[in-house]
Amino acid sequence: MLEPFASSSLNHLLRRNTWALGRLKPCAGKTAKFDCGPVGVVLTVLDSGEVTAAAPAAAPDTTVRLTPGLMLRVLARDETVWNEIGIQGDTEFATVINHLFRNLRWDIEEDLSRVFGDIIAHRMVRTGTTLDRWRAQSLDNLARSFAEYWTEEQPLIARARDVAHFNRDVDQLRDDVARFEKRLEQILNRQVVEDAKKS
Repeated sequence: MLEPFASSSLNHLLRRNTWALGRLKPCAGKTAKFDCGPVGVVLTVLDSGEVTAAAPAAAPDTTVRLTPGLMLRVLARDETVWNEIGIQGDTEFATVINHLFRNLRWDIEEDLSRVFGDIIAHRMVRTGTTLDRWRAQSLDNLARSFAEYWTEEQPLIARARDVAHFNRDVDQLRDDVARFEKRLEQILNRQVVEDAKKS
């Protein structure tokens, strides 16, 4: 059901990024399934490098499994997300898909200008960029506030210097115990020798 929308949107991006069509052409005939929680999209690569909805009986060559949260991180260009996405099947095809996800760029301003005109599109994109910077700064400030609260006010998280100090104390205690055991062993051995001499 989502395949026609997904394929037309992706083909729009691919036509704007012609290098991507060149990367996909060698994969013609291969099918990829994108499994995102309750939603799944299955697409097949055409000879032109564009994609189309796969035939109902088509078995995917590569399956990409991700949650809606991971999908948002992919769209936000979070490079660390790739360690959490599950990919199975044809590794060469998966490598091409990975490269496309990382490098495809959407010129949103150009697309908006066709609907709203150049000036309004430019202002919309500028406002969106400002809001995104504000969102990132707000999340950073919130994370710092929580970290400070949890380390200073309600110590759920130990500070690095406290952990290092604790580790030094543990090492010192271990050494002290080892020295004590050795000294005790010497005293006991001496006592045994003295008792043996007396008897």
